[in-house]
Amino acid sequence: MKIGIIGSGRIGGTLTEELAAAGHRVGVANAHGPQSLEALAASLGQGVCAMTVDEAARFGDLVVVSIPFGRYRSVPAAPLSGKVVVDTENYYPQRDGHFAELDDDRITSSELVQEHLSGSRVVKAFNAVRWDTLAEEGRPRGAAGRLAVPLAGDDAEAKRIVSELIDEIGFDPVDVGALGQGGRQIQPGMPVYTAHVTAAELLRRLAA
Repeated sequence: MKIGIIGSGRIGGTLTEELAAAGHRVGVANAHGPQSLEALAASLGQGVCAMTVDEAARFGDLVVVSIPFGRYRSVPAAPLSGKVVVDTENYYPQRDGHFAELDDDRITSSELVQEHLSGSRVVKAFNAVRWDTLAEEGRPRGAAGRLAVPLAGDDAEAKRIVSELIDEIGFDPVDVGALGQGGRQIQPGMPVYTAHVTAAELLRRLAA
């Protein structure tokens, strides 16, 4: 698969490495331009290319958005139309500024991303797991103690595709539901946020 990654911080950079290692072609971009990513791309081999944000959005069959939530409107909508978009963002008011509709819990951050990217199929994933867990603790399918990565979305096929990627890089995907109800359960401050647990334990915490 061709995967675009917009954002090269801890989560975006780690996913660039892990997805490239799984055999995907990855185009990675950030706000500073391709030249700032040349060393990262070179260190990961020929499967990774540094790109502009627009190039990464057009390149990917699937595109990961991993930037501070407060800048979500900077993501170009047109080239992402029809594509699966993985939203790893979390809302932190102290960093992002206040969004009244989020402060009042009228909507989730990923629902706002879906409104902005109205032609895309948004799946919230990788937001509730630490970057170092992604980098260091992937295990083969069926391994004892394999950790879980929750995901939420409104499109079943999009969630299936993202679940396969989660499995490929060594984690058990756990579908927690739609962007609204499910997305709320994996936001910062919730019991499963950055929980270092198996799928069975994550499901137990959700039920509780």
